[in-house]
Amino acid sequence: MTIYSEHPITRTSFGLIDQEVGSHHFTAAEYAVVRRVVHTTADFDFMQLMRFSGQPFSAAMRAFQKAQPIITDVSMVAAGIGTVAAKTWQSPVMVAVQQSEGSSPTQTPSVSTLPVKTRSADGMRVCARAYPEAIFAVGNAPTALLALCEGIANSDWRPALVIGAPVGFVNVVESKQALAELAVPHILVTGRKGGSAVAAAILNALMIWAWEQSL
Repeated sequence: MTIYSEHPITRTSFGLIDQEVGSHHFTAAEYAVVRRVVHTTADFDFMQLMRFSGQPFSAAMRAFQKAQPIITDVSMVAAGIGTVAAKTWQSPVMVAVQQSEGSSPTQTPSVSTLPVKTRSADGMRVCARAYPEAIFAVGNAPTALLALCEGIANSDWRPALVIGAPVGFVNVVESKQALAELAVPHILVTGRKGGSAVAAAILNALMIWAWEQSL
């Protein structure tokens, strides 16, 4: 195994972030994720928006060691993790929206009354049925996160870890609340902020952290 090496500019940026953040309440693992998100976005608001639940780091480590795939909602998240994945765990990566069967699945009112009949939601169900213990990351489509949460609530699948970071105004906060209410390991960006770059940053931080811990 080789130690993952950050670009010198990235290391310098991390140092500047550390100076501005100062003392904080995060564990070392949590701060590694938060710092990378701040680095990606130049937005220190994420210091207050990140939530970690259900021992997500140990869950991620087990999933990486078992070569579980990483399922992303859209291709932009997958593109953002390709380099780090190749240099660390070489985890298989699948994009949910590309797996859509074009069906119109029925909704489960017990989780939400919001519409989840989208290609992203359909593709997420396809992937979850095929890889029920994968790592799932949503950075764009709240309907994909809702579809994933429905299946978890119904015990249809049990992901190793869920990253909930969709961005926007429609269904975004509601989908994140659905995830927050589930007893599944997850990392969540509360509120309206998030995005594909944020979800990718979280995944990259997790892969690098787990890789360094395994050395």
